[in-house]
Amino acid sequence: MSDEALRTAASGLAAAARRFENSANNVANAGTVGRVGATEGSEQAFQPQDIQEVATPGGGVATVSVRRDPATQTVFAPESPLANGQGLVEAPNVDLGEELVNQIAAEAAFSANAAVIRSVDEQQDELLDILS
Repeated sequence: MSDEALRTAASGLAAAARRFENSANNVANAGTVGRVGATEGSEQAFQPQDIQEVATPGGGVATVSVRRDPATQTVFAPESPLANGQGLVEAPNVDLGEELVNQIAAEAAFSANAAVIRSVDEQQDELLDILS
């Protein structure tokens, strides 16, 4: 039983860390822009990702990174060297408020899974004290 709880909590810790890392990456690249219509290379705007959690058969979760849809939005930035003739560039579709909520949720999930691990550890210590 405790092994299952530890595996589940460990997968939750890893998933929460990945969600936080992904959100931080989105925030760090939110200000980048690209040429309208660029499909790859240095002229393409940053493509934000989202993390989806998928239940695993033995308990716990795995994470899958998926491209945000839509990944970019067209904005007016005539001062950018990547702007087209109308002054438009593509910017990542990153909402800083949404990313803050994602980070707070990831932090709470991390804390909850860490508490499960501490509880299992305490229970095992008490069981060893009883048995010795």
